[in-house]
Amino acid sequence: MSDDDDPDQAPGRPEKRGKARAAGRGGARGGERAPPKPLDAAALERMALRYVERFATTRGRLTDYLGRKIRERGWDDGAAAAPADPAELAQRMADLGYVDDRAFAEQRAAAMQRRGLGARRVAGAFREAGIDDGDADSVAPAIADRAVESALAFARRKRIGPYGSGEGDRKLQDKQLGAMLRAGHRFDLARKIVATPPSDDPESIDFG
Repeated sequence: MSDDDDPDQAPGRPEKRGKARAAGRGGARGGERAPPKPLDAAALERMALRYVERFATTRGRLTDYLGRKIRERGWDDGAAAAPADPAELAQRMADLGYVDDRAFAEQRAAAMQRRGLGARRVAGAFREAGIDDGDADSVAPAIADRAVESALAFARRKRIGPYGSGEGDRKLQDKQLGAMLRAGHRFDLARKIVATPPSDDPESIDFG
């Protein structure tokens, strides 16, 4: 299961279907599953702990997850009329070391670049995961250092430039350039790679 999966949103699990059928036989009319109980502070914290135990995540992503669960299930915590603040609970998980946005950013960037994706695609993934500017800036030098390596990884997969056959015309090169740009690579770097003839040792070429 990937770190993008939501443990409460994974469809089609046999054990969940079995529980739903059991709930239908046990008392919910018409075979419908009984609605879950509203959350309270203790239940929300257990939910947060279960999430961070199972998934690599960020404060922003955990905040969104907890907020969605409060909206779905409602809130009932006796004297506490207002629901707990998901952002405060996510920050507490970070303070305890269960969530580390910078480590998440480092790992996500390295994994994406190994797959041949460039800095713009990495930046988009950071925004989606709720990585703040400070943590993004801290890993930016490493991302820049791997720019050529990740661009060549993409070219290798798609047989572009030094990994190609050398038979491409201008129309094909334009298409290859567009593919590299969509993968998040710099225009100047992508253009150099696309224009490079086939080579037995592409990694030795200076694309800096």
